[in-house]
Amino acid sequence: MDGSFRIGRLSGIPIQIHYTFLLVIPLFAWILGSQITATIDLLKGVYAVPLDPTLITSGFIPYILGAIVAIGLFGGVLIHEIAHSVVALRNGIRIKNITLMIFGGISSMEEGTPDPKVELPMALVGPFTSLGVGVICSAMVYILPDIAPDPATAGVVVFLFAYLGLLNTILFAFNLLPAFPMDGGRVLRAFLAKRMPLHRATRIAADIGRGFAILFGIVGLIFLSPFLILIALFIYIGATMETNAVKYNFLLQDVTVGDIMSSPVTTVPSNLPVSQVITMMYTSKHLGFPVIERDTLVGMITLADVNRRSSIDREAMQVRDIMTRDLITLPPTAPVIDALKIISARNIGRIPIVSEGKVLGIITRTDIIKITELKQI
Repeated sequence: MDGSFRIGRLSGIPIQIHYTFLLVIPLFAWILGSQITATIDLLKGVYAVPLDPTLITSGFIPYILGAIVAIGLFGGVLIHEIAHSVVALRNGIRIKNITLMIFGGISSMEEGTPDPKVELPMALVGPFTSLGVGVICSAMVYILPDIAPDPATAGVVVFLFAYLGLLNTILFAFNLLPAFPMDGGRVLRAFLAKRMPLHRATRIAADIGRGFAILFGIVGLIFLSPFLILIALFIYIGATMETNAVKYNFLLQDVTVGDIMSSPVTTVPSNLPVSQVITMMYTSKHLGFPVIERDTLVGMITLADVNRRSSIDREAMQVRDIMTRDLITLPPTAPVIDALKIISARNIGRIPIVSEGKVLGIITRTDIIKITELKQI
């Protein structure tokens, strides 16, 4: 995920932190520091335990406790995501990374058509792991005061574990809301997919998720809560993206790149002047051409390659000087969905289709959109 940096690996899975995660620590510190008395009263009411506020409310301690709670909460989120990943790995699904961000955590898994039999336990294990963390933290509230050396220290310890216990329990309940693509939404889709095709189940779950997103957005606007508004956007966009991904997988499941590639392909030699390539782009309305040298594909020249050079420099250049050499190619038997994943992930416009070193055709983003539209008729 862009804007993330790695902090380590766990069981071979890269653990990353998104820059938005860094906003949570000062945000929590400020929120808790400014509402420390109300928070103490809340925890005393929830857990029915005495809570000495002497040390908790002194000086900058409330803000320090807020930062500790933020770090502790995201430790719980990391455990939540690891639980998802363990179930995924046991079912043969590769985990690319786990990323902690402002909304929580995301386990990035290899793409593919979801199997409801796998998705159901994988979705449930995360929230129930959060519940387990919440129960353990809550149990510490009643155990640790007897170990603490004095009431003030006991108050700090009880405060931290009580707050983390409450937050992880809320995380459990919140994640089970049927707001796709959250865990509860994935549970809903898994149940629906037992009774109908996966793409229909995804559409229904996503529509419910978008409904929750609109509700969160309205509540966020009423109470002037930017956090709720951001969560609403996250859910709405995530539901839409997941629906589109499953739709494309369903519509394109039996289509190969050889079925829809453009052929024959106009190619250019590597010694062709760049000025002539620009003229070809104007006349053909094609913005990229495979580059051939001695009957071998050696690169691709696109409008983006041309635009990276100034008009003065281009006058003296040939195709070989600016073409892209590190090419991704596909055989004609490759599924179209593989081409779509590559085009989307790498933000490229076209992929040459090659067999035995010969360019048979080319597939573009537009070709995929057209066949998807035709398949929906």
